[in-house]
Amino acid sequence: MAEEVDVVVIGMGPGGEAAAGELAEAGLSVVGIEGRLVGGECPYYGCIPSKMMIRAGNSLAEGRRIRGLAGDADVRPEWGPVADRIRSEATDDWDDKVAVDRFTGKGGSFVRGRGRITGPRTVSAAGREFTARRAIVINTGTEPMIPPIPGLADVPYWTNREAIAATEVPESLIVIGGGAIGAELAQAFARFGTRVSIVEAAPGLLPPEEPEAGKLLEGVLREEGIDVHVGARIESVRHSAGMFTVDFGGSTVGASRLLVAAGRTTNLESLGVAALGLDPAARFLDPDGHMRIADGVYAIGDITGKGAFTHVSMYQASLAAAHILDHDPAPAEYHAVPRVTFTDPEIGSVGITEAQARGKGLNVRVGLTDLATSARGWIHKSGNQGFIKLIEDADHGVLVGATSAGPAGGEVLAALALAVHARIPVSTLRRMIYAYPTFHRAIEDALDRLE
Repeated sequence: MAEEVDVVVIGMGPGGEAAAGELAEAGLSVVGIEGRLVGGECPYYGCIPSKMMIRAGNSLAEGRRIRGLAGDADVRPEWGPVADRIRSEATDDWDDKVAVDRFTGKGGSFVRGRGRITGPRTVSAAGREFTARRAIVINTGTEPMIPPIPGLADVPYWTNREAIAATEVPESLIVIGGGAIGAELAQAFARFGTRVSIVEAAPGLLPPEEPEAGKLLEGVLREEGIDVHVGARIESVRHSAGMFTVDFGGSTVGASRLLVAAGRTTNLESLGVAALGLDPAARFLDPDGHMRIADGVYAIGDITGKGAFTHVSMYQASLAAAHILDHDPAPAEYHAVPRVTFTDPEIGSVGITEAQARGKGLNVRVGLTDLATSARGWIHKSGNQGFIKLIEDADHGVLVGATSAGPAGGEVLAALALAVHARIPVSTLRRMIYAYPTFHRAIEDALDRLE
């Protein structure tokens, strides 16, 4: 017999946990279902532990930059403290008890298992069935996508999960994919002494971003000794005697480890969305402004295709919870979604790219400035590579997109995200006073270059 509750949350990633907790604190009976770890990919295999790796690698890079700035230094990398910190501080050795207790402490009920929708308001999990009186919330996220490369399915490759859990750095590493995850992990391991090759099918690194960002990062990675191959269609993957071999375009690279970072994918069929009358073969669920995909059914997070970022999931969670509680929230807006690739230099972006703006038929003006030529860039000297690029809708006099690449590029992005989100007139941005000498003052130079 089905158990009746107010809300069932399938998938307790960052957004699912936030929505479930808020609804439980509001007095609703809430069941949270999770087959992996409460908190999702971010705290255990993504945002948090990877940034610990990156922070450690960046400290090594800064040590190596002492020469020419402040004398000399002997930098000797050690992976042990990084692996220990990931286990003890970030993941509790991949134990989610703290997160489960946090949710149940708010009044929710937790079920360990994979949830499946069996009807318009029913969900099964771990041999139990639940009927939701108020709502079902879907937050099942994504899984690493494994491309159909001949031989790949037969070899012991890593995904980001195995890479994050590594207790020692590999001697050598091939990374399939030059997007954010691949680039971040490639640079982090390389700074600890791993010989790294990146193989990317697109014409440049970071394919969703401005081409200038990919070119900038490619140059930096090459300077650091990383072997970068772009526009490379992989023909086969092999594994023998502890070595991986990747063949592409008449070239071959080999390494002791292989990391697949070729994007993320959903599985709507296993979720049971057909029971809602939705297409199980679709790539994403497409919610309305209040995050509904059907009457009484909400979808949040990566599975919506609005941006595979924790901050998007949390934003959507607040909207879904507010609507379930009849608070009549304003509908979702996605014109100013910020995103940061935490390489060195950081690549921060918001809104749409120049190509996307032109594809929409906008009257586009572009402003681009080299960060190294700014006063702060000149002062910074070693490691000062970067740029600021602005995309203006000239007919309306507002920015619709921007990229901030360089030291603290993700922090400089905050001003640009505000400008795009609030549609602040470019004329107002020009009249602002920008502190000197800062990296963000280069925004003023980019504004002057709009044409």
